[in-house]
Amino acid sequence: MRYIPHTDADKEVMLKALGIDSVDPLFEDIPEAARLDRPLQLPDALSEMELQQHLFQLASQNLSVDQAVSYLGGGFYDRFIPAAIAQLVERGEFLTAYTPYQPELSQGTLASIFEFQTMIASLTGMYAAQASMYDGASSVGEAAFLAMAHTRRSTLIVSKTLMPDSQQVVRTYVAARQGAVLEAETLEDLEQLLASHDVAGVIWQYPDVFGHISNLPAVIDLAHQYGALAIVSSDPVALALLRPPGEFGADVVVGEGQPLGNRLNYGGPAFGYFAVTEPLVRKIPGRLVGKTVDHQGRRGFVLTLQAREQHIRREKATSNICSNHSLNALQATIYMALLGPEGLRDVASLSVNKAHYLANKLEQLGLALVNPHEPFLYEFAVKVPKSISDLNQHLLSRGIIGGFDMGQWSAQWQGYWQLAVTEKRSKGEMDQFVEEVKQWMSR
Repeated sequence: MRYIPHTDADKEVMLKALGIDSVDPLFEDIPEAARLDRPLQLPDALSEMELQQHLFQLASQNLSVDQAVSYLGGGFYDRFIPAAIAQLVERGEFLTAYTPYQPELSQGTLASIFEFQTMIASLTGMYAAQASMYDGASSVGEAAFLAMAHTRRSTLIVSKTLMPDSQQVVRTYVAARQGAVLEAETLEDLEQLLASHDVAGVIWQYPDVFGHISNLPAVIDLAHQYGALAIVSSDPVALALLRPPGEFGADVVVGEGQPLGNRLNYGGPAFGYFAVTEPLVRKIPGRLVGKTVDHQGRRGFVLTLQAREQHIRREKATSNICSNHSLNALQATIYMALLGPEGLRDVASLSVNKAHYLANKLEQLGLALVNPHEPFLYEFAVKVPKSISDLNQHLLSRGIIGGFDMGQWSAQWQGYWQLAVTEKRSKGEMDQFVEEVKQWMSR
């Protein structure tokens, strides 16, 4: 079967309508160096059976957390996912629901999104949350846009210990609007930058990339003193134990939702969450589902406060985000509903206890914690005197996915090994991990 829909005659008609003789002018904005100057070197076509065999062979080269014990973190975590989630997301109310623009056909989807919004707002301590974002990093980027639009300023300050992928997305977003991004490491840095620039928003990680719990109330107070919005990026599971940013006065709370009942999926798809205070609710990006009643008094759900450019004039839109990750958000909703507040706290508490157990064991081997006096939850970093890449290869040969080499993020973090411990890790697994690290160090 051919998958090229346009015939040569079709192309000729389209080119004539555009007033050009070939497709080359359509690619003028792409630099020559980025263009392929030869045909694609594709192999011969395969039969369906041969193609399946080939794809299975390629897939077998991957290593999943079902096959190995993982200590990777950095925003994505290997958490236990109840089997009920996979069953419930396949119910007809969700699978057959049409686009939420026609609420009479999609009450199942709209109801689940409304519950998701309610749970996220409760978890973050905020007034309202929207229907989900593409991922955590784009949530942070959209929060930067919201701050720029709300304050009519063009400078953002990000914490040095904000997740690096979020930092990169913020810089890309803000550059597109001719803004600037400054970096602060300490409260003193932050205050100096706020005093010397008109800042739209301050973006802080809670807990940060090292797993540390920063002095968030002081950060939020400083931002407000200088008329900037306080934007907090948080792991949602951590918020089951920590005081929510909304209680400290945060204006926007965002984050990566993968830890809530979503598999790692080799890096995605997952979803981002986005919550705001009441004064900002009309500037929230993406979809917002509201609850109402029909003419017979029956409860129903509809999209409300629609401020996307698909709904209103582009210059009035808050964002051009085109969709949301409602299936991933549905998985998170079921996960939170199954566990409840106490269950989610238990997940976080187990992770904390196990992480501190492992950290103590590694310290006994001579691996020093980064900033040992800073409290952490279930993610931490240690200093490794030799090659982290070599250490991770050693562990991988033993069926263990080691921590992340933070030197890949920043030259200042060379030798820092970031480790995450979830509720899935057993004492036996952690003891084996420590033993393998000990063997490697004794080489």
